[in-house]
Formats: sequence, structure tokens, C-alpha cells
Amino acid sequence: MKYIGKYIIRGLLGRGGMGKIFKVEHPLIEKIFALKLLDPDPLLVSLMGWDQISDMFRTEARTIAGLRHPNIVEIMDYDESGDKPYYLMEYYVNNLRVMIGETFRTEQASRTIKIEKVIRYARQTLNGLDCMHHAGIIHRDIKPYNLLVTDHDTIKICDFGLSKLRGEKFEGPPSLKFGSAWYAPPEQENQPDSVDRSADLYSVGITIYRMLTGILPEGDYQPVGQFNADLESDWDEFIRKAIAPRPAARYLTAAAMLADLKRLQIAWEAKKDKICALPILLQTDRAGSATTQPSPRSTPVKINPLDAQDSFALDGLWRPAKFIANDFEVNSDETVTDRATGLVWQQSGSEFPLTWSGAKVYIQELNSSRFAGSRSWRLPTIDELMTLLTELPQGEDYCIEPVFDQRQKRIWSCDRRSFVAAWYVSIDMGYVAWQDFTGYYHVRAVRIIDPIINPP
Repeated sequence: MKYIGKYIIRGLLGRGGMGKIFKVEHPLIEKIFALKLLDPDPLLVSLMGWDQISDMFRTEARTIAGLRHPNIVEIMDYDESGDKPYYLMEYYVNNLRVMIGETFRTEQASRTIKIEKVIRYARQTLNGLDCMHHAGIIHRDIKPYNLLVTDHDTIKICDFGLSKLRGEKFEGPPSLKFGSAWYAPPEQENQPDSVDRSADLYSVGITIYRMLTGILPEGDYQPVGQFNADLESDWDEFIRKAIAPRPAARYLTAAAMLADLKRLQIAWEAKKDKICALPILLQTDRAGSATTQPSPRSTPVKINPLDAQDSFALDGLWRPAKFIANDFEVNSDETVTDRATGLVWQQSGSEFPLTWSGAKVYIQELNSSRFAGSRSWRLPTIDELMTLLTELPQGEDYCIEPVFDQRQKRIWSCDRRSFVAAWYVSIDMGYVAWQDFTGYYHVRAVRIIDPIINPP
């Protein structure tokens, strides 16, 4: 085994010009952390010198450690391994970039997010930035990759390597770029020391637009209503102000941006109430349109990511190429029968997120206790989980009462990606992905409808 300090290395999570981030395990308590090790590019060392780079790294660690907020990642330890310093952080398997399906080709289209979730994520990000800004810190690199998403669907701002402290001047090579070209404001490219709090709010505005539309606001601004008819022009006014080219024309504080976002939230909730007050025939129409589907695969498989899109019948953004019409019946024993697929599901599932090994123990306990009178419960396959996925709601879709417990947003399957990772489904966002066994997701058990045995 390889170590950094006393921590066991369990994998490389990422790397940049300043260092590497590892997934590590505490050898005694077996808890997983993220560890950032200062390991700069040799060219950067030649340009700036080791002393300045290590000073920046220590400043970054002190900056994060000095902030206490539920939407900012927490530092747990600081030390050195050999001559290289490192610090230890909370570890979460998800970030917003993974959730929307943004790749290194940032300009390509990504997945969109439900309006309620966009509002929640944006509010949490702005709350975290409000804390930072009051402490005199400007992040300068807010983007989906740096917004971690916890097991309980909470945003945590991370990666403070490019942060600017109150009164600080950067003495480094002018060629060093700060932030992502896609998310950073225009003034940050050439004058990174001149940016104020509005630079971070600009980045939040770009991120909100991306979550709502799946694209970046390049060239001529495209109204968000072109992508989702439920979004009014007030959203465009809000986003245009956040991403105004001139800093003085933007929101100047996170609190001001939060206030306008709250007004949009109130208007959106009122619109939903108005829609749902009208007679809705959609639920009946959908139930009547369900037809019997071929039984989805029920045996576990091991699928390489290169083969997953074809094997699972996914589109380019890892969503089902085709959605099915279910025929759900809610039972009195906390289960749901889908007559269209011949499957019976837990209506809820695990109370809390679990590792993959914990998910298997959960299934064993269900069978031992004969949950809903059965000992046939198991982890579902990806094919089975995909029968629960639907397109993102619009209009009257919001008025349909959910059949399943909404707390279980990301659900383990029995299908493995490798000997250390398994596939899962994001129920609320409608996509398939994989994660190593130490990730924490929910479980929703499934079984096949018991056959009716005719008496002799």
C-alpha cells in the first residue's frame, strides 16, 4: 500500500498545475477523505519558485480552515509528507459537473436540472459565498466542478487555490490564468487582482443558466424560456444582471442576488399552484397509455463504461434513449407494483445512503425480516431502475402526485463497473453513472411479481 503521511492512498481524484487530490483512507477508523497534496508542475516552479507556491498552498489551507459554513467544504488536517505539504478535506463522491454531465469539452451540451433543484443549489452556493465574501475572500473559480454535492443533496464549495484575500496582491507570472474561461468574468482574464465579489456572482449566474438550459450563454443570449416553457422572462432579467459584462452592472453582493432569487422562487411556486388548481386529465391519460413491457434484465452484469451506452440503451448524456409508460399500483404493505414490467418495488427504500457493501447488507436484512411478506428482495439491475426514470417535468407534470418516496435520489444497482465500482441511477435527474463501492447512495429493493399458482 502507498501512503501520504499516515493516510492510505485509495485513488487519484484529480490534478492541476498546483497539485493532486487523492482519495485516502484513515488507517485506524477506515474513513475516506480527500487529500490535496502540493505537487506543482515543474514549469510553474521555475516561473514562481517553490517558496511562493508553498506559501500560496498554506494560505489556501488556512483560508478554508477559517470558514465555518454548511455550504463550504471543511478541512480536517494539515501536515507534510516528505517535503510536500498536504491538507485533508471532507470527501464526497459527487460534484455538480458530474451531475449535469459536463465533460472536458465544456462547450458541449449537458443535462438540465429541475427548477426546484436549480433554486436550491443556487441558494446554497450563494449562502456559502456570502460567508466567504464577509470574510474578505473572493473564490475566483466557481464552476460546477468546484461545487461538491453531498450524500444529502447539499452543495459544498471547494477548491480555494485561486482565492483572493482582502488586500492581497498576486506576484506571479502574468501568463497564469485564473478560473475557467467559460465561467470566469471578462475582467478576470487580464486583471485577476482587480476582481471583486461580483466576479463570483457572475460565475453563479453562468452556472444557473447552464443548469436550466444545458448550454452556456455564448454569443447572442438565448432566453431560458426557449428550453423550458415554465420559465418566465423574469429569469432572464435575473441571469442577465448576474452575468453583465461590466462588474458595476451586476449584483454586488450575494445577499442581493439571493433576495432576487427568492422572489423568483416565490413566483415559480405560485405558478405551479395555479397550474395545479386547473382540472388535470394527464394522470388518467398516462395510466391508460401503459402497456406491458418486455421483462427487463434481472441478472447482474459487469459493464465497462466504453460499452455502457450501448449495453444500457442510453443517449449521449447517459439518459434512457426511450422512456416507458408504467402502470403503478400502490400497495398497503409499502410496496409499489408495476404491472407494465412485472416488478414490485419498495415504495421508499433505505432511510439513509449506504455504501455498495452496505446496500447488500440492507437487502439481506429485508429478506431476513420478510419485508412485505417476501424473501425475494434484491438490488435492481440498471435495466430495471431505468424503468422508473421519466423526462424532467414541465407544466402539468408537476401536479402528478409522486408514487415513490422522493428522498431516494441516487440508487445503487447490482451491476458492477469493475471489481471496485458499481453502476447507479439518478432518479431525480434521470441518468446512469458509476461510482466506487465507498460512495454513499440509497437502496430501493425490487422483486418480480409472485406468479399466481392455480390450484389443481
